[in-house]
Amino acid sequence: MYDMLSEFRVSEFDTVANVFKLTPGDPLDTVGEMWYPVFLWSLCSSVFVHTCAALVAFGTLRKHKYGKFFPVLLIVMGVVNPATSGVISSAAIAFVYRAANLTMPPIHAMIWGIGQTILGAAVGFTRILATL
Repeated sequence: MYDMLSEFRVSEFDTVANVFKLTPGDPLDTVGEMWYPVFLWSLCSSVFVHTCAALVAFGTLRKHKYGKFFPVLLIVMGVVNPATSGVISSAAIAFVYRAANLTMPPIHAMIWGIGQTILGAAVGFTRILATL
């Protein structure tokens, strides 16, 4: 019987530097090889976006008594969000690719990871959840 979890290994893409090189030499073909780059791209892009937002917030709220501490919460959310929902959605993407017997080029992992951040930002800006 075929077990998808037995393929949950990270071989070539075991370091952060190898993920960001985007070398198209070996396509990602196991769940672990697909999940890890998608998750790292999601995490790094989210931290980048939230750090930019924190810098803007600190610039505008630096003289406020309590508001100057708000950027710390922004940076924490930039790490917590991909560490929770990003892990789950990255694993779901990897399992779908593996179930369909598709290989994932490293550039697609980057697109999926950054796409998760863009989708999260779009939901935050449009306030879709506030209408429910």
